[in-house]
Amino acid sequence: MTSLAQGFGKSLALTMVSEIGDNSFIAAAILAMRHPRKLVLSGCLTAVITMTVLSAALGWVAPNLIPRKWTHHITTGLFFLFGIWSLWDALTEEEEDEVAEFEAKLDADSKAKKGKTKEGNEADDEVKKQRRPFLAGFFSPIFLKAFSLTFFGEWGDKSQLATIGLAADEDPIGVVLGGIVGQILCTTIAVIGGKSLASRISEKVVELASGVLFMIFGIQSFLSEVEA
Repeated sequence: MTSLAQGFGKSLALTMVSEIGDNSFIAAAILAMRHPRKLVLSGCLTAVITMTVLSAALGWVAPNLIPRKWTHHITTGLFFLFGIWSLWDALTEEEEDEVAEFEAKLDADSKAKKGKTKEGNEADDEVKKQRRPFLAGFFSPIFLKAFSLTFFGEWGDKSQLATIGLAADEDPIGVVLGGIVGQILCTTIAVIGGKSLASRISEKVVELASGVLFMIFGIQSFLSEVEA
């Protein structure tokens, strides 16, 4: 298997296992129930694709700053660390209704924004109406909401850090392509019917599957030779 194909396969598998049922998946699912699906899908996809490219870029730069031998060992260590972390969460954490929690959070935010809107005067409303046709062609509030919730929800989580590690140890183009394909599939599933799916997926099962996959990648990385 070539490095590009291996990077693609690993990135695709990692993305599919770790993203189904996570916070960004739930966010996309619930937003799609309340707003136009096209805007939610475009906002979420823009966020996850941007995050994937940035993460892979960081991983690609790392071997140029640190010897490849060390980036390989760091990546191997991260896989084992995330594997143990995910397995520990699967075995120790109690099941929570994340869908209901996220809906409650969105409702609270919506009420807060409505309260602020009522405090505005008619002049401000008129200015917003005048600006809306121009801005609507580029970014809508729904697009920005979907983008921000997804982007910052993904920032710093295990899948992002794992993508950085993969890109440092595998072909970064393969990692980017695999990550983007996986994110497109997961996000599309979330927008089309993710709320029903998210409510039926066991968080423990997702964490368990993620942990097993991380451990497999860690073992494979440990046994593989470091490329010069």
